[in-house]
Amino acid sequence: MILFVFNLLLAIVWVAITGSASFVNLVFGFVLAAIALAVVRSSYDGGLYLGRTRRLLALLLLFLCELAKSAWAVAVAVMSPKMDVKPGIFAFPLTVDRDFEITLLANLITLTPGTLSVDVSDDRKTLYVHALDCSDPEAIKRNIADGFERRIMEAFR
Repeated sequence: MILFVFNLLLAIVWVAITGSASFVNLVFGFVLAAIALAVVRSSYDGGLYLGRTRRLLALLLLFLCELAKSAWAVAVAVMSPKMDVKPGIFAFPLTVDRDFEITLLANLITLTPGTLSVDVSDDRKTLYVHALDCSDPEAIKRNIADGFERRIMEAFR
């Protein structure tokens, strides 16, 4: 948080030095200050300033890719003359343990076509998921664990 405030102060200094108090110039100063802070921190073996932002963008990109793949799979299943789907509910063992992370994972699963988060166990160790095609629940579990769950843990820990 301190780095963000320092970044904002540097952006304000940029606006003062350039003499242009426009929003675009403030945003440009903020980006310029973020790059400068990233360079300075990396040279002193500090944590990467833009690391969390990069991890959040990776989670967003993963969601968009999964959204496109799932939408295509659901469209193909619905449009095929013989709908060969085996809907079902499976129990997904959770690695994430904080309420925010569980909620985010459940929402990402629900927003992906073909899957729906149904319930979380009382001990918050299991998420129950309904899948349009549950013919291979282990593959779906691996996909969720290696995709959404791993990216959530990388972004928020």
